[in-house]
Amino acid sequence: MSTFIGKYEAKADVKGRIFIPSTYRKLLPDGERERVVMQKDAENDCLVIYPESVWNIKLNDFKSKLDEWNSTDQLLLMQFVSEAEWLDIDSQGRVLITKKNLQQIGIENSEVLFVGMIDRFAIWSKARYEQVKMSSTDFAALLRERMMKPQTH
Repeated sequence: MSTFIGKYEAKADVKGRIFIPSTYRKLLPDGERERVVMQKDAENDCLVIYPESVWNIKLNDFKSKLDEWNSTDQLLLMQFVSEAEWLDIDSQGRVLITKKNLQQIGIENSEVLFVGMIDRFAIWSKARYEQVKMSSTDFAALLRERMMKPQTH
C-alpha cells in the first residue's frame, strides 16, 4: 500500500490545473497513474483524492454497512457516490479541477496545499488549512489521548 505523507505546496493555474506532487504521483499504484477519484470531504473544506483501488475498497466497505432496501441508506449511497468524480492525470502530472470545486474549498488565489492521509491525500486552500489545523498543544494532547492504551486492572 502507498503511504501518502507530508505537505506540499502547489499552484492552480487559471484553468484550474494543478500539478500533483511528483512524490505522490510516484506512490500511485502501477496501472493507476492516469486517473484518480476526487470527492469533496463531507465535513472539511478540502477535496480528497483516492487511488482507484483505495476508492473501491472504501466504497465496498461503505456499501456493506447499508441496507439496500432502506430508502435513507439508498439516498445516502447515491449522494456519496454522486459527489465523487474521476480526475484524469495528464502526461505532465496535472489534474483539472473545476472552478466550482476550487471555490467550495476556498481556493481563490491559486495557493493549494496537498496533505497526505496515508492511503489518500487531500487538496486544501493553504490559508484555510492553516486556519483549521490544531495548535501544537492541542495536537499533542489529542495524539496522546488517542494513542494511550486503555489501562487494564
